[in-house]
Amino acid sequence: MEGCRDEMVRTSCVVRRTMSLDPQTLALVRIAVATATGDETKLRDRMIAARAVHVPPQWVDELLLQSFLNVGYPLALVAFGVWRSVAGPVLDSEKGESIAHPDWERWTKRGVEACAEVYGRTFHKLMLNLRALHPAVEPLVVVDAYGKILGRSGLDSKRRELCTLAAIAMQNAPRQLHAHLRGALNTGSSRDEVDEVIAIVETDLTKERALQLWEMWADVRERGLDTK
Repeated sequence: MEGCRDEMVRTSCVVRRTMSLDPQTLALVRIAVATATGDETKLRDRMIAARAVHVPPQWVDELLLQSFLNVGYPLALVAFGVWRSVAGPVLDSEKGESIAHPDWERWTKRGVEACAEVYGRTFHKLMLNLRALHPAVEPLVVVDAYGKILGRSGLDSKRRELCTLAAIAMQNAPRQLHAHLRGALNTGSSRDEVDEVIAIVETDLTKERALQLWEMWADVRERGLDTK
């Protein structure tokens, strides 16, 4: 166990020295982590930093929209309030598509495609598991989450999934965390890029939680679960 712990520490240090994500993606991931904590000072600082590296405002808007799914309404509303105080009113050109219209057929198709991209070969198993929980759960995930929000064009699927991974890592949801470690790779991130996201997240976790996160990621890699 000590050997494993030492290896995780070495990996974390190496990641900090070798950054592979672009500055804009790094800024988004840091905002995702801060959104999960609800720390308004940290949110403001990281949002200001995002503007300094010219993150498109619509990217932040889309990240915060998906945060309603990842961390819940209370924390997402707090983050949106801070963002509006930093960025000012949302411009018409940044609003993206409306979700206040009955477009269920298109949302369903887009939701299936987006969800299948994230879950890869486990997509059909996921659908069976969702139906087993309750008949209403599958359309909530496929149509409302992936169709309405995560399939929107304002932010690419790779960055969306890295931010989802960061937000989920801040919560006690190991099964979902395991799925989104794989999902990050399924949507185009490299192993080094996931390493880097974990190194960012661990600064806001306890040492024990950080070690568990690194160990889960090592398990995904060692068992070859990072392939579709």
